[in-house]
Amino acid sequence: MNLGNSLYNARKKSGLSQEEVAEKLGVSRQTISKWELDETLPDIRQSKKLSNLYHLTLDELIDFDIDVKEIEQIIENTSEETVQKIDWTSTWGKKYPILTTYQEKVAVDAYAIRIRELLDSLKTRYGYNDLDAMLVLKDILSHVWNVKEPYGHSQSEGGR
Repeated sequence: MNLGNSLYNARKKSGLSQEEVAEKLGVSRQTISKWELDETLPDIRQSKKLSNLYHLTLDELIDFDIDVKEIEQIIENTSEETVQKIDWTSTWGKKYPILTTYQEKVAVDAYAIRIRELLDSLKTRYGYNDLDAMLVLKDILSHVWNVKEPYGHSQSEGGR
């Protein structure tokens, strides 16, 4: 997505017209139009004003994705009661079918014991409750997945 689209989508999400944004920034409506069409770029000061106006960081404004923002808002606004009603395995299984079939092949109990030990360690060592320990462990797993570099090894070790 280009900056013009990001600016356009952020403005639309904020419910503002080009005229309203122009007035708040002290520029012409045509200037806003040119920014949104990628004909010109706002300077850094104007960009900061836009990010404040749209309640976004500069990074969010530059990469504004209305779908991502809507999903984040839905998650933020979903009550705990509703969250408890969702069958997450089935729901995510529609996108990732492995989640509905792996139990037939994987020795779940063996992994569950080791994962329970990790959860208990987080709870004991750091005083986390069950949910917080699970979220921390999930986040650590996500970090390991994204880094794809074994912990405890620098890139210079092992012939890298």
